[in-house]
Amino acid sequence: MDLVFLIKTVGYFGIFAILFAESGLFIGFFLPGDSLLFTAGFLASQHFLNVWMLCAIAFAGAVLGDSVGYGFGYRVGPKIFTKEDSLLFHRDHLEQSRAFFLKHGKKTIVLARFMPVIRTFAPILAGVGMMHYQTFLAYNVIGGALWSIGLSLLGYWLGSAIPNIDKYLLPIILLIIFLSVLPSIIHILRSKQNRERIISYVKSKI
Repeated sequence: MDLVFLIKTVGYFGIFAILFAESGLFIGFFLPGDSLLFTAGFLASQHFLNVWMLCAIAFAGAVLGDSVGYGFGYRVGPKIFTKEDSLLFHRDHLEQSRAFFLKHGKKTIVLARFMPVIRTFAPILAGVGMMHYQTFLAYNVIGGALWSIGLSLLGYWLGSAIPNIDKYLLPIILLIIFLSVLPSIIHILRSKQNRERIISYVKSKI
């Protein structure tokens, strides 16, 4: 995906829409939030965008998207789990989600911002787990600010500080993507059961 072309084409409204969708809608899990923010910050350093307008738009899209995701999970989630013997869901899953977010919800809402796919579903699960909304909103704002404003300003700073950084833009974006998925990979590989499944799958393909 040519992010530079995309951002120049869709502008502020498109950036808002993409971040809104990725932050709280099921359809947004595949969208390139991290790299989009960094690239938009870089373009701001080249005077294609206003960096402060970018930060405001990105922050609003991230926080509002998460709030919509929470609302969806809060209203629809419990209804999904009403059937004890559901093929895909189980009442126990709802109780586990609620217990998890009561114990770990605060840091999860913040840290999930930096993890693709997980950041899309974290607010929905917070709603399913019936996390107190005021608590969710406070940490949603903190996480949204660190993620959206932080990555935008990082792109802006590097674009301003390093001459001809556009030559290195693709490697930097790939590094950001790698670092963002690394925590998920580590979490998956820490489980012995997951490691055995992966090994078994690989062996079956050899």
